[in-house]
Amino acid sequence: MSQSSLRVGAHVDQADPVAEAVERKADLVQFFLGDPQGWKAPEVRFAGGAAALRAAAESAGVDLYVHAPYVLNVATSNNRIRIPSRKLLAQHVQAAAEIGARGIVVHGGHVLKDDDPELGFENWVKTFERMELPIPVLIENTAGGEQAMARRLERIARLWERIADRVESDRIGFCLDTCHAYAGGEELAGLVERVKAVTGRIDLVHANDSRDAFDSGADRHANLGSGSIGGEAVAAVVAAAGAPVVVETPGGVEGQAADIAYLREAAGG
Repeated sequence: MSQSSLRVGAHVDQADPVAEAVERKADLVQFFLGDPQGWKAPEVRFAGGAAALRAAAESAGVDLYVHAPYVLNVATSNNRIRIPSRKLLAQHVQAAAEIGARGIVVHGGHVLKDDDPELGFENWVKTFERMELPIPVLIENTAGGEQAMARRLERIARLWERIADRVESDRIGFCLDTCHAYAGGEELAGLVERVKAVTGRIDLVHANDSRDAFDSGADRHANLGSGSIGGEAVAAVVAAAGAPVVVETPGGVEGQAADIAYLREAAGG
């Protein structure tokens, strides 16, 4: 484990996330519970199930985070997507709580082309009004789409205003993805301060370089220092945020271990 106060890890396979953490010398791991592109209920694939995974992580000193399926979109006006999304998100929140996860990350979603974005904010509020939150739900900024709820800070600000007006919970948090912010058109310089002015908090950072240009709208991650952002700019965001960090970068154990080591050196203090 790291000697600095920075806790950093990676997105890994769900079969044995604790072993994946050990291989990468990671303090934490993020993973899916089931198919990220499907609508089936969550499943714990760790041998022994949820209780065994929780115990193994605690014994190893590894923090667990879950990423909700990509298909979820609780913001949309399409009932055939929104209603199943609410149900599946609630199932994943409960499953994540059972394994002792410190939080679950979910994308902000989007509304349809001709919809008023206010409809999406309202649908998020209704989602939280109807859901138990045994662990924090961390809404993540996204890279593309003009109708996205969490691409640009002005939309994130409106979403947080609407949530704060109607939902009393300290378990609604924010996950800042550096690739998504850059590709979504948000300058990384001063970004942490601008985000905290809107959300009041950053609970988790996804530290990723970007394969594509600024404001491209493309969500394609690169290893730190090999993309168009650069390792130093990503590390500066990590250092300023002061939150746990997940690298969602390519290269398997070797690539992610190198990115974890780089962040410990460049941003760990």
